[in-house]
Amino acid sequence: MDDFANRLAKRDRHLAKWARREGVEAYRVYDRDIPEHPFAVDRYGDAAVLYVYDRPILEKREDRDSYLAAAVAATAEALGVGRKSIYLKERSRQKGHAQYEKLAHRRREIVLGEGGLRFICNLSDYLDTGLFLDHRPTRALVRDMARDRRVLNLFAYTGSFSVAAAAGGAKRVESVDLSNTYLAWAQRNAELNDLRLPDDACIRADALAFVKQAEAGKRRYDFVILDPPTFSTSKGMVGTFDVQRDHAWLIGLCLRLLTDEGVLLFSTNRQGFRLETEPLGKISVEDITRKTTPPDFARRPPHRAFLMRG
Repeated sequence: MDDFANRLAKRDRHLAKWARREGVEAYRVYDRDIPEHPFAVDRYGDAAVLYVYDRPILEKREDRDSYLAAAVAATAEALGVGRKSIYLKERSRQKGHAQYEKLAHRRREIVLGEGGLRFICNLSDYLDTGLFLDHRPTRALVRDMARDRRVLNLFAYTGSFSVAAAAGGAKRVESVDLSNTYLAWAQRNAELNDLRLPDDACIRADALAFVKQAEAGKRRYDFVILDPPTFSTSKGMVGTFDVQRDHAWLIGLCLRLLTDEGVLLFSTNRQGFRLETEPLGKISVEDITRKTTPPDFARRPPHRAFLMRG
């Protein structure tokens, strides 16, 4: 465990300088850097989330429980935080909405500052905290692009893209998600920044079904944000949604919602994703993955991102 602790401490010392300089309050310190220790560690101020990946090397360990306890202790010591402020979570291969299901009811929430905005993060109760740290530059891009535009944020989750768009001066921001809990969270994030996401613009709906209805109703947007789950079940189509198999179909629908000068931002965290544009005809595609990958994720970029115009 010493090699893990040493690597963690070294990375944290290096990244802390960058974080102070950039005003970043949460960042990824470690991401499976040493294959024998299949963890990811995110620092949130004086707390941290330790993610455990289900890898054969870990599953075969007879001392798994004591090994994980040692990893928690090593993380606390390396980062200089209390053990009770380390949140251990197991990141298995998720299906459907499992990654969004509640794991606990402790409600350890902190407010995270980012680029002049603030977001509520729940460190204890869900697999994810409510803010994807790797999309820090993407949120800044959304903010820069949103002025005077009608924005649609599909699969809105806790509304961080919606808040960024509203802060950037969007004319109207509509957020679509199946969860009332996350839509309420989005509104709390907005209020925290003295912004408002009107009730009628926080739409509880299946995003795939909403897109079909919006297209049929000839609704148009200047900016559509599409960051779908890797895999889910949905009433919007027969069977299941798989982002690799079905992204061209969904992107095509979203492109039809755009105004003449409209832009679609598409992102996915599916590993090994391959963008297929042939079914979409003649469209403009800009790969912004590198532009939207922050330094703390540069070693193992977790997402692909594209700007598209019809």
